[in-house]
Amino acid sequence: MKFLTFLTNLPDNVLGRALRDGYKPAAVAFGFSLVSNLLYLALPLYTFQIYGRVMISQSMGTLWMLTLVTLIVFAISSVIDDYRARILINFGVTLDQRVSGRVFTSLFDAAVRGEPGRAQALRDLDQFRQSLTGIAAAAFFDVPWIPVFLGVLFIIDPLVGVITLSGAGILFLLAVAQARATQSALKDANEAALKSYAFTDAALRNGEVVRAMGMLPTLGQAWAKHRGITIERGAVAAEASNMYTDIIKAVRMAIQVLIIAIGAFLIIKGEIHSGMLFANMILASRALQPIEKIVGSWDPLNNMFRAYVRLNQLLAKAEPPASATALPRPLGKLSVEGVNFAPPGAQRLILSNINFALDPNEVLGVIGPSGAGKSTLARLLVGIWKPLQGVARLDGADVFTWDRADFGRYSGYLPQDTELFAGTVRNNIARFRPDVTDEEVVTAAQLAGVHELILRMPKGYDTEVGEGGVVLSAGQRQRVGLARAMLANPAFVVLDEPNANLDAEGEEALMRAIDAMKANGATVVIISHKPGVCRAADKMLVLREGRVELFGPRDQVMARLMKPAATAPAAPAAPEVRAVEAGR
Repeated sequence: MKFLTFLTNLPDNVLGRALRDGYKPAAVAFGFSLVSNLLYLALPLYTFQIYGRVMISQSMGTLWMLTLVTLIVFAISSVIDDYRARILINFGVTLDQRVSGRVFTSLFDAAVRGEPGRAQALRDLDQFRQSLTGIAAAAFFDVPWIPVFLGVLFIIDPLVGVITLSGAGILFLLAVAQARATQSALKDANEAALKSYAFTDAALRNGEVVRAMGMLPTLGQAWAKHRGITIERGAVAAEASNMYTDIIKAVRMAIQVLIIAIGAFLIIKGEIHSGMLFANMILASRALQPIEKIVGSWDPLNNMFRAYVRLNQLLAKAEPPASATALPRPLGKLSVEGVNFAPPGAQRLILSNINFALDPNEVLGVIGPSGAGKSTLARLLVGIWKPLQGVARLDGADVFTWDRADFGRYSGYLPQDTELFAGTVRNNIARFRPDVTDEEVVTAAQLAGVHELILRMPKGYDTEVGEGGVVLSAGQRQRVGLARAMLANPAFVVLDEPNANLDAEGEEALMRAIDAMKANGATVVIISHKPGVCRAADKMLVLREGRVELFGPRDQVMARLMKPAATAPAAPAAPEVRAVEAGR
């Protein structure tokens, strides 16, 4: 069965290592299963003694003694089953503690790669963990003991053993047939459901646009298409599953009837004692019980396997953890060396052969038309994306491989679209770090020129901004985001279109903030399509079609830009990704 392949072919990632460490608790649970299944033999022995001894001798003392001993045995068996369940649950908790953090960080690796729908990964982890330590998993621990009960049945009479063994084989084959009949439909339904959920999330995130432009009916049609596939394929799978479930139930009842009939036949012929009739039925039922549980859990087990596959795909693409070696606070020397970049699936480079350098405490203004690659450069400078070729260095260290938490303590970043998190203004400026003091938060807000604005909010710094910062205007979010970028006097700051949503007052506060960062010794990169915001820059870089068109002192570059366009040399088109790869 394919959902067991992870036990024999574990990948070398955090999930595979966590599962390997589960072999020991699994072995202990396996041992408990052995004892529990052996103790279950007390029930057929009890029925045999009742019909074979007590009913004949009419001894009340024997009846009560046998009943007491059997009850004690089953109490012990219940305790053992409880301990087995606790072992599996504790293993599930340990697995989640080891894996969930890595899955969470891998989600962001996937997000910056532009892969949609990866938020499903945390639900996949929950489903995998719950199925791995749930009822279906417990049934697998009972499967190896089926031969024990079959062996006892063969000892009682080979014919009873053959009937039970044949029934087990038929049930297993029906279970396999059920899985094959529903596999394709369940896969289609699951994939369509994921697309439907992702589409709904995207529509809700853009609810204002949807409502303003009357897009709900057309979006509803697109959503309904995925939903229709989910329902239709799910119904196909359910019909096939129910058909096989009904067949399995009929076969299961037929086996029970045959066991009773064979037992009665053997009693009539005098080959077994009458007390064995119920013992046969109990033993046969116990032998078939694990298979029944597995058949009943077939859908959850298949979902567990699909969740496991998706988790491994996510972890396989995730970047390995950065070096644990802590680097000192950088001085701010930035160098970009031969950087080429294109997102996955693109046929052309967004950035081609980017080279420039900044000394500590310099301010660089990056300008260019829309689509020139300015925001892409910003993401490369702060290590969000990894170049196809080349490297961006801060004080000689590759910004992409720098430990993210460590790098964040020394840097600030204001993206073009500022997003805030549900929480207070203070928490957002503090980046939700527990070690940040109120004084550091207020200082950052003052440097960003947003302190007075925050004080005018209903609860000041303790004002809840809501999911995504919906309580604040776009300009307010951008100014709070600037304060967040300036927390703890960073050595390196990248501002992407920092004045996009600012009014005149906000833009003046931005210019004062840039002057304050420069005065504090920070290296600052300002990215904009408006040269005016770069008046504090020491150097300017002009991007056009993914290439550096001009780079140098601000006044010289601005003078070149003021020349008539006819005298400016045309920038060559960016080469294709394929050509770059061929030249490696």
